[in-house]
Amino acid sequence: MSVVRMSRLAVSSMIAAGSLLTAPSPRTAVAAQTQKAQLAAGDHTLTLQHGGRQRSYIVHVPKAGSDRARPVILAFHGGGGEADGFKAYAGLDAVADREGVIVVYPNGNGILPRRLLTWNAGECCGYAMNQRIDDVGFAAAVLDDLARQATVDVRRVYATGHSNGGMMAYRLGAERADRIAAIVPVAGALSIEQFAPSRRIAVLHIHSVDDPRALYEGGLGPPFPGTDARASHRPVMAGMEKWRRHNGCSASSRVIETRKATSGSTAQTATLLEWDGCGGGTRVAHWKLTGVGHGWPGTRGLAREEIIGTPTTMVNAAEEVWRFVAQLRLP
Repeated sequence: MSVVRMSRLAVSSMIAAGSLLTAPSPRTAVAAQTQKAQLAAGDHTLTLQHGGRQRSYIVHVPKAGSDRARPVILAFHGGGGEADGFKAYAGLDAVADREGVIVVYPNGNGILPRRLLTWNAGECCGYAMNQRIDDVGFAAAVLDDLARQATVDVRRVYATGHSNGGMMAYRLGAERADRIAAIVPVAGALSIEQFAPSRRIAVLHIHSVDDPRALYEGGLGPPFPGTDARASHRPVMAGMEKWRRHNGCSASSRVIETRKATSGSTAQTATLLEWDGCGGGTRVAHWKLTGVGHGWPGTRGLAREEIIGTPTTMVNAAEEVWRFVAQLRLP
């Protein structure tokens, strides 16, 4: 055995140069874990590889809440849309800026790279469904990628979406309940055959009985604009009943709030229903609208009324998303 002798000066020099390995103190270890490149306030378009494809998503980072781990809202655009378009009309950025929430707008898939994109929500829709794209896995990968670039509260991750995006929020909640605390689908029903969530999660569904495209009572919807492609929809209340049973809620709902308005000559109503007694601190609720079309409530969106029906400002979907999820978190 050879013995290496070092002078005190040499040892001191190596320590100063960082050449001598020593066990870090607990405080140093924690600091090292929390030091990461933080996304600056503003909008960022990020990409990642998943399932052999390059996928992308937009992140809106608010100035508020930078001193703490922040909640995350995953926001899925509708079928035929894309992240930029949904971001422009959803109104979620304003909520994020006020409340200190990170909003993530993933892009779906399509034949064209940035247009006419869809989600594989199970039984809908289009290219993503036909190609059996793993959009649930992509959403999980987005959360992992985001967590490497921002400090997020992993117990407060929520999902919402419009139309096919609402269906996607449903599928994500059902298949990754371990990561999603609550979902708020809008104008898109539960569209999966196998329903076996690993835990109970809170659900708020927003939908009009007069939706001309995602039919409230279910059935074959009209063709997508400019195509002969049609989607079959499941009844809204059939999906709500599955979540009610899964969450152990009471069999009947009660009315929490009612609103009335007119849009032109069209009378509109909004009734908030909730099922009591849900287990695990979860909730099941439904904004049931009448006289309203397929659009995102609270905005006119980008599509023509002859295609999606009458808009409404009775209910602001972005505000209702946050009002519902704000106090909910994973156990």
